[in-house]
Amino acid sequence: MSTPAAARLAATPEQIALAIDIGGTTIKGAALTRSGEMCAEITVPTREQQRGPLDGVRLVLTELQRELGEHGREAHRVGLASPGLIDTPTGTVGYSANLGWRDLALTDIIAAEFGLPAVLLHDARAGAVAERSALAAAGEPDASLAFVPIGTGIAAALVDGDRFVTGGAGGAGEFGHIVVVPGGEACPCGLAGCVEIYASAANIVRRYRERGGVASGAEQVAARIPTDPRAAEVWSDAVDALARGLAALTAILDPARIVIGGGLGLAGDTLLIPLRARTRTLLPWRPVPPIGASATGARAGLVGAGVAAWGEEGPDAGFVAAAIRHLEEASGAAGNHGQRAS
Repeated sequence: MSTPAAARLAATPEQIALAIDIGGTTIKGAALTRSGEMCAEITVPTREQQRGPLDGVRLVLTELQRELGEHGREAHRVGLASPGLIDTPTGTVGYSANLGWRDLALTDIIAAEFGLPAVLLHDARAGAVAERSALAAAGEPDASLAFVPIGTGIAAALVDGDRFVTGGAGGAGEFGHIVVVPGGEACPCGLAGCVEIYASAANIVRRYRERGGVASGAEQVAARIPTDPRAAEVWSDAVDALARGLAALTAILDPARIVIGGGLGLAGDTLLIPLRARTRTLLPWRPVPPIGASATGARAGLVGAGVAAWGEEGPDAGFVAAAIRHLEEASGAAGNHGQRAS
């Protein structure tokens, strides 16, 4: 069956990159041209029955290549965004608590199995690439930007000038594992009281359910704040944990702007108004940088992975805006007919 993406594919002679955003709940993939046109798109659960995250990545790559092949095209490179301790030069995931990976040479695996050169970025850094490009296009560039995506987990990326703050071993950005509640709830990382165990979307839902609430997503918890004390309590705990983490990040790194991304970033003022207020109370001695919602939404990591795929060649100047537009169109067209659109 012909699709709008397939029609574009047949008419576009450009090279194609595969962008993969690996999350704790879903793995998103898209085939994108240098100009940002989408040729195929798919989202699959990160884990399903006996299939783990690595097989999920394989499935996404296989399906994207199949879709391209049906129209006589092929992929030329891969960009990946993954949570965890990421060594970009070697393409290795040193450790990811949410994926269960340790010392996984991901780009080597893709090169061996799919014959494609691949680039691996920390998911927050990939999102920051997309976010900064979107802000610059809107005439709002900043000297430094802290991007904090909140989904199944929580991370952070700081862009300072034209470079990332990556740390001595490339592991900077594990914002979700700052301890903000000493002796608090146990975190899968092995610590207790981490930002992530209180403020990630997945843990907001978990904590609400443990109190007897029924919800399938953090947005449902947020909607019940005015009428359900359990939802209000869980949300307040999440805001407090997140604000404590942001206060520490601000005190140490002094970003010009903080952007909240990922699925929880879509909560808007329900999150941002109390978060700004609580962060101000924790930093009474200095101005708090503007805290706002992502311009690129939940697709920031995917689009950033697409940018990274092109390497030093770089995509076209309008790549980010075009990619986001095409992905939103595909999502709208898919509607409620399942997770996959290709």
